Amino acid sequence: MFRRIICLAVTVAVCAAGNLLAPVAMHAQSNVQRYVDAEMKTDPLLKNAAVALLAVDSRGNTIAAWNPDLPLLSASTMKTITTGVALDALRPDFRYETKVAYAGEIDSLGVLHGDVYIIGGGDPTLGSHNKIAPPVEGVFAEWRAALQNAGIFAIGGLVKGDANIFSQNIIQENWCWADLGADYGSGACGLSFAENLSYYYVTPGLEEGDSLSVIPAGCIFSEINLQNDATTGAPKTGNKLMYYASDLSPVGRFTGTYAADRKADTIAVSNKFPALTCAEEFERFLAADGIEAGGATTGAAPDTAILLATTYSPTLLDICRETNTQSNNFYAETMLMTLGRHFTGEATYDTAPKALEQYLADKGCNTTGLRQDDGSGLSRFNFVSPRFFCNFYRLMQKSDIFAGYLSTFPTPGGEGTLKYVLRNEPPELRERIHCKSGSMTAVRCYAGFVEAVDGEMYRFAILVNNYDCPTSKVQPKIEEFLKQLALYERQK
Repeated sequence: MFRRIICLAVTVAVCAAGNLLAPVAMHAQSNVQRYVDAEMKTDPLLKNAAVALLAVDSRGNTIAAWNPDLPLLSASTMKTITTGVALDALRPDFRYETKVAYAGEIDSLGVLHGDVYIIGGGDPTLGSHNKIAPPVEGVFAEWRAALQNAGIFAIGGLVKGDANIFSQNIIQENWCWADLGADYGSGACGLSFAENLSYYYVTPGLEEGDSLSVIPAGCIFSEINLQNDATTGAPKTGNKLMYYASDLSPVGRFTGTYAADRKADTIAVSNKFPALTCAEEFERFLAADGIEAGGATTGAAPDTAILLATTYSPTLLDICRETNTQSNNFYAETMLMTLGRHFTGEATYDTAPKALEQYLADKGCNTTGLRQDDGSGLSRFNFVSPRFFCNFYRLMQKSDIFAGYLSTFPTPGGEGTLKYVLRNEPPELRERIHCKSGSMTAVRCYAGFVEAVDGEMYRFAILVNNYDCPTSKVQPKIEEFLKQLALYERQK
């Protein structure tokens, strides 16, 4: 009986304590968590969606959470992992190298009885129109000068593009077929050129159903077999063109429609044969200056090849800034392949993600919640949990490259993919948010850092998958989450 009285007394005391503590717990709950509970968890738009989020302060204390350990499709927020590891492992001042060499004999008339090789080092900016890339005319002129300085004024053999530093398979096997020909579907290559893009000038007909004119407009390799099955669409239907291509065969196919009321325009599509394109473009450049060659192709330079020149990419930090700010898939895929080669000597999609994960584990980062399938987030086999993002960002904060890494993240209202995010909020709030967005069909994600008013740095990730409404309906909910996090101030 005495024991029963004690147990009852303890039970009553615990219940009383719980009731006394309940208001305190509610009072301590952050504004961010209150918003998540009241406005997101109850929203009918998110009823059938998968939502995972986590925000933590500099000490790792939770500010807000909802399914924080649930791995979901990450889309382009994956780029923050690829770029972070690249900067930490390769260093911010790393530069890609491209080399020009020759094999054969040079006669007294300046004729090379042999071949010229462009030996790729994986440079993703070679031939690019990106603002950070050196103009291709200047790079080609440097290569030409190196040939002339060696006494080569004619090439009896071929100009050959050597892409063997990476795997010859530049396409991730889990990418969707519909993405392969798009400008954002260009995979990495040991000798990339013009961001592995080709350009076509399209002109609609006068009426719906008319044929669509498609004319090559640049960086088109000579062996492409172009199939144009696209037609003119009805007015106000926009650009619904699709381009299909793979590295299995030099065939490109246009389908879909291009509205009759649209202006003629130049569009970019994926080029799956960049090494050959680079060789052909350089051969034409030489020919314009009177240096003839026997043609262009691809091939590995022999060990006996004589080096003539080495040209360099912008720094890795500059490339990472463009990768995250502009969400450049191609740059991210190149970095992943570079890491694969750096860690294992092989640049493949089998080796690179595993090597990256092992690198993180060796650094003390818990990799639970990470499944990386590519470098950019284009694959729908990438799954990341908000907790992993926050753990990874903590690792980055401890690295000596963190200041540079943080500078690669766009801010709302600034240059890049966040230009129109939180557009009605004051600049002093927006400039404290540093995050990467990610989007695919029915996928919207943000991950990164928020600077508190007092200078403390918060880490967060919010991943929303499988919603059955337009993204424009989900976006305000996510932006309010970002705003509430920027307004949060830890209780001292």
